[in-house]
Amino acid sequence: MATTVKTNITEEKIIEWYMDSVLENGKVPESVYKFCKAHKIGEDTFYGFFGSFESIQQRIWHKFFDHTMTLLNKNKEYGTMSNEDKMLTFFFTFFENLTLNRSYVLFALKEHRNAFEGLAQLKGLRKSFKEFATELIKNRNEEKNLKILKYNEPLFSEGAWLQFLFLLKFWMDDSSPGFEKTDIAIEKSVTTIFQIFENTPLEKIIDFGKFLYKEKFV
Repeated sequence: MATTVKTNITEEKIIEWYMDSVLENGKVPESVYKFCKAHKIGEDTFYGFFGSFESIQQRIWHKFFDHTMTLLNKNKEYGTMSNEDKMLTFFFTFFENLTLNRSYVLFALKEHRNAFEGLAQLKGLRKSFKEFATELIKNRNEEKNLKILKYNEPLFSEGAWLQFLFLLKFWMDDSSPGFEKTDIAIEKSVTTIFQIFENTPLEKIIDFGKFLYKEKFV
């Protein structure tokens, strides 16, 4: 028998229900049927927005990205920032958004024993983030006249994504007040990755390496 259909259901409302459900119950809903019944909506309403709970998970990460970009574009100073400062500002803003939703993010990433399963929900985020990083390096390449001096865009974007994954894991494990150690990691890692591409002194990389060693192994 069909469930009572509510009007004015939105994508955001279903996401809100889903996040509340997993945090209150400590697990993903057993089925779309039970989820819809609990919220008095028809399954056709759910499927009008999402094909599965996995698609909700991916959409949540994409919303974190979209919200971050919206905030960046509202910043009047963002357009005139250097590429390094744009990346730095992105990471600070993105992880502020994650902190507002920390309980959900920790649940979403830790529920999978297999790390690759956990990363599957980041598929859409990975695409958007790499496009963002590629755009930054494209802008930098336009300033260079000689082809030999231009940076490899796919390599840079992939490196930036690996940097993001490192920072995500660091933030998950960070227990410092206000996640201040994550802020330090962001600043040092962004400085390092841009300096690698700018062929700047090796001591900056060594400094970052010492920081990681101290935080992870001491």
